Formats: sequence, C-alpha cells, structure tokens
Amino acid sequence: MSLSPMEVIFMFLGGLGIFLYGIKQMGDGLQAAAGDRLRDILNRMTSNPVRGVLAGIIVTVLIQSSSGATAITIGLVSAGFLTLRQAIGVILGANIGTTVTAFIIGLDIGAYSLPILAVGSFMLFFFKGNQIINIGRILFGFGALFYGLELMGDGVGPLADLAYFQDLMLTMSDNSLLGLAVGIILTVIVQSSSATIAILQNFYANDMVDLQAALPILLGDNIGTTITAVLAALAGSIAAKRAALVHVTFNIIGAVIFMILMPLFIIYVGYLEDFLSLNKPMTIAFAHGSYNIINTLIHLPFVGALAWLVVKIIPGRDFSEDFTPQHLDPLLLKQSPSIAIQGAQSEVKNLGQLVLSTLQDARQYSDKQDDKLFKQIEDKVNVAATLQDATRSYLLDASKYEVSQEDTERVSTLLEVSRILLKVSSQAKNLADQYHTKYENNIELSDDAKEGLEDLYRHVYESFTMALETLDVYNPQALEQVIRLSQKSHRIENKLRKEHIKRLSRGECSTDGGSLYVELISNLERIGYNARNITETNLNNVTEELHDDFTVYD
Repeated sequence: MSLSPMEVIFMFLGGLGIFLYGIKQMGDGLQAAAGDRLRDILNRMTSNPVRGVLAGIIVTVLIQSSSGATAITIGLVSAGFLTLRQAIGVILGANIGTTVTAFIIGLDIGAYSLPILAVGSFMLFFFKGNQIINIGRILFGFGALFYGLELMGDGVGPLADLAYFQDLMLTMSDNSLLGLAVGIILTVIVQSSSATIAILQNFYANDMVDLQAALPILLGDNIGTTITAVLAALAGSIAAKRAALVHVTFNIIGAVIFMILMPLFIIYVGYLEDFLSLNKPMTIAFAHGSYNIINTLIHLPFVGALAWLVVKIIPGRDFSEDFTPQHLDPLLLKQSPSIAIQGAQSEVKNLGQLVLSTLQDARQYSDKQDDKLFKQIEDKVNVAATLQDATRSYLLDASKYEVSQEDTERVSTLLEVSRILLKVSSQAKNLADQYHTKYENNIELSDDAKEGLEDLYRHVYESFTMALETLDVYNPQALEQVIRLSQKSHRIENKLRKEHIKRLSRGECSTDGGSLYVELISNLERIGYNARNITETNLNNVTEELHDDFTVYD
C-alpha cells in the first residue's frame, strides 16, 4: 500500500506525538510510584562522584528523561541542596540512565503495544488505588511508546524509495560532521534525545541509514539533549549555570573523542551486532549505551578538574554557597553529640541570616520592580528550605544519642526555631508576591499607606534582627526588649488598620489598593509575631529571668 506524502508526514508526526506522550506517562507513573524517594536517592547517594553517577542512573530510569533528571539536578544546585561536584556525578549518571529507553525500544515488542496500552487504560479507569493507577500509567505509557514507534516506522518506510533521501543518507555516510549536525538539530527541535534515538533506531531498522551515518547522528543527539539543561539554567543561579555547562562540556568532549575514533567505534558496534546477534534497534541501543558508559568512565577521574573548568568559565560567587551547611559535622555527632548541638545552633543562626537577607530583598523589591531581585528571593526561599531540612535532620539524629535533659530541651528549641524561620522565609516571599501583584495590576497605594507600611516594616525588621542576635539556647538574654518590640509592631498594625478604615470612609483609597494594603500589613505583622515566637521558644526554661510584672501578651 503506497502512502501519499501528506499521509507519511501525518503518520510520522502522529507516531512521534504518541511516542513522546507514552514516554511522559511512563516517566510520570514511575516517578509517582517512587514517591519522595527521588529526593532521598539524591540526598543519600551523592557523597562521592561514583555514588552520584549511580544516583543519576536511578533517577533517570525512574523519570525516563535525562533532560528531566538534569533539570531537577540544576534546580537542586540552585537551591543549595547539591554542590557542583555532587551534581557532576548525577549528570554523568543521567547520561547513562537515558540509554535504558533505547534498550526498551530494542526489545521489539511492538506487536503487543495495543494490548499493553489497553491493560494500562483499564487500570487507570476501573481501579482507584493510587499504586494500581501508577502501574496503569506505566503500562499505558509503555504501550503508547511502542505504538508510536510502529506508526513512525510505517510513516518513514516510504522515504527509503525517494532518491533525494537516498542521496542525503549517502552524503551523511561520507560526511560524519553532517550527521553530527543533523543529530544536534533534530534533538534541539524535538527536545528529547529518547525520541531522536528512537527515530534513528527506526531508520536503521528499515535500512535507511548504515552505521557510518547512524553513529555520528547518535553523537549529535547526545549533544542536542543538553539544550534542555541550558534552558533550565538561563534564569537560574551561577551554580545552576555551571551545572548546565558541565552537561554541555561532558557531551561535547565525548563527541569530539568519538568522532576522532569513529572508524574504531564503527568496527566495535559492528562486532557487537554480529557477536550478540542483535536486531538493528538493539544495535543502536548498545552503541548509545557504550558511548555514554565509556564517556562517563573517561570523565569520572576528572570531576574535580571539570568543576574547576566551569568555575573558571563562569566566575563569581553564588549566594547559595554562603549558606551551605557549615557546622553539621556527622563525625562530631558520633563523637560528641553535645558539642554537635552547639554547631547546629550556629547553623540555625546561619538560616536566620539567610531569612533576614530575604526580608531585606522583599523590602527592596517594594520600592521598585526588579525581575532579577524577585528571582533571587525565590532562590533564597529554596535555599532556606534546603538548609532547614539539613539542620532538622541533623538535630533529629543528635536526639537519638544519649544526651542530657538540658541538651534534649535545646534540640527541641532549635527544631522549633528552625521551623519558625522557614515560615518567616515563606512570609517574606509572600510579601514580594504581594508587591509583584501591585506592579502587575498597576495598583497604587497612598502616601500615608506607604509611610505606615515603612514604619511597620522597620519595627518588624528590628524585632526579627534582635531575636536572631539574642538567640542562644545556652545563655538567653535581652528577652524583654525583643518581646516589647514585637508587641509594638502589633500595636502599629492595629493603628494602621484603623487609619485605613478612615481613609476608606473618605474615599481616599481604591478597592484594589485597600485590599492589598490590608494583606501587606497582615503579612508584616505575622513576621513580627514570629520574631516574638522565636524569643518565646527560647523562654521555655528561663521565665524566671523576666520581671514579675512583665506581660508577654498585650
């Protein structure tokens, strides 16, 4: 049966669409089934480059996308969750993990794609358990992947008879650089190396390309997939840009080495095909796997050099580097838990300084819209969440050792303070979001409203700063002054609300401006209240230091 050019295009594009949707569904199902284990894998398996490579392989297999795994890694680097050296290992592993898709395709079970797809659909529509639904998504994606491949194969078949296509393939066989460029461009367009490798497997299976043309295209696919990492890092931190550059550098260096050794690579792949009696899609899968494993082994001893290189290319210091955990020594925790708790207090103060910095940024953003500053606030909130998580885990580990009752109470206090600080970080982000709404909707605030907000911010900032400066679970001090400042913030907030009602009655405030104003003063008051909470948490065992006539709550 001959197909018209339009039918060929529609069948190929439709098959590609179903394939991409199948990959996504399978990855989403695997990720949902894995739950929070992705974060645990990256947290526990990145202590050295080799373990990082294993973590990258596992995560990429679970989400079925090296681009996705790299984007997640870049996000974790931005948030200070991973260092650059840790991220390099994960990125190397992600390139190996993505080859699993090509091996799955090489199994050649396209004849069973529709029954598998049907079973997955039934599980999705007729069952309610989350785990069964996740398995259904995996099976549905698996079936859709192979059905899409079948359609693509049927669509590209007629191309083999076109003289123009035959000439192009012959040219690529003779010109490896052209094949490399085709692979890069195709992957940049499709945004999925798994899809372009699948297309290549189809072409090779239908004798539309030989190994001399296929292998340079394969190398180009691996370079093209780095575009996702680059796009993910464009608006990211310096650390994120460095991680993306690692991904690009890794694949470019690997492609250069293999292009130089292309005749040997062709002989090697041809030998594997004959010796293992591989079908043609599986031959490409083995070539893809071999390239990424060998490239990783080449780079693994030079992780430190790779990190040094990208730091030289992208100089500067990222703020996340200033707030990475400095005092959480696991060895000290085992040898002297009591001293380790002191270190944890220093880390809580470090977290407090980060939150204070975020609050300052939010105040600066209130004066002028600045997209770069707004993004920095988002990044700082992410770093704060990472730092709080690391400190919390460390304190919980400390509580498992034999420590005194006083140290147990100190751990409890520090845990609560770190929780409050994370809440204030979120409230500082809310403050920036509220001003972002103001700018986006051109909402105006009256001069009196701006002056009142400035007055409230000043008192809230002062009380929060003092709460951090006096935070000491070993020697609490200056407690009365912090609480009195917080109480004054509360009185200012009440005064501002009353003045706002008067301005509303006189028609001096717009509805949108008045609503935003109330949200802003409420948010600031909550930050002030949390400053008092930090101090009151520290008051648990020292209330005797306060005067008898002191009132904690007005």
